[in-house]
Amino acid sequence: MVKKIIACLDVKDGRVVKGIQFVELRDAGDPVELAAFYSEEGADELVFLDISASVEGRETMVDVVKKTAAHISIPLVVGGGIRTVENMKQLLEAGASKVSINSAAISNPAVITEGAKTFGSNKIIVAIDVKWSEVDQDWLVYTHGGQKKTEWKAVEWAKEVEKLGAGEILLTSMDQDGEKDGYDIAITKHVKNTVSIPVTASGGAGNVEHILAAFTEANADAALAASIFHFKETSIREVKNYVRERGVEVK
Repeated sequence: MVKKIIACLDVKDGRVVKGIQFVELRDAGDPVELAAFYSEEGADELVFLDISASVEGRETMVDVVKKTAAHISIPLVVGGGIRTVENMKQLLEAGASKVSINSAAISNPAVITEGAKTFGSNKIIVAIDVKWSEVDQDWLVYTHGGQKKTEWKAVEWAKEVEKLGAGEILLTSMDQDGEKDGYDIAITKHVKNTVSIPVTASGGAGNVEHILAAFTEANADAALAASIFHFKETSIREVKNYVRERGVEVK
């Protein structure tokens, strides 16, 4: 299986931001400029998340999607504030290659199935934000930018979204997010071993070794990173060379 390296742009109020455990956000640049840079650098995909959209109850910024899509030659995944099939249609028409849903998938699971039937499963990604619960001794799913805890356990929800028609899972560990000390290998591996659709590891990449571990230890289909690319700690080219030299096939 050929693995993918994905750059992520968390966008708030038209600017790319990066935080730690979904808070303490700091400015990381202009989304269109960064998207064009990553496209040239060799990213296999770009994920564009309007991180305040669900919280503020508004739709994703279609105009920024249009501008971004016009400047890149790689697939663009867009998420944040997508609640209906009509929202999906707007974004796909604006230039998104796929849409990512999270909060709406929990509150209205039928939207996964409707989206898959209308546009094809390959266009529908379900983002799953998880956090370890000492009480439950398991990973629980959170929505609304990590602000609302649900009753769903991560693995059970992953199985459910596959059944409902999702084509991919974007799995983010909130505990690891922005900490830069590695992905949560345990839950990534657990989810990957449970479903047959592709799983992207997200949350915690701090260096090339962490990305390699997502592939070799968790068997993730793709690794997503933000901070290490935005702040030029490493480059997509360096990551690809590093994992290739260690026997991992990347695009």
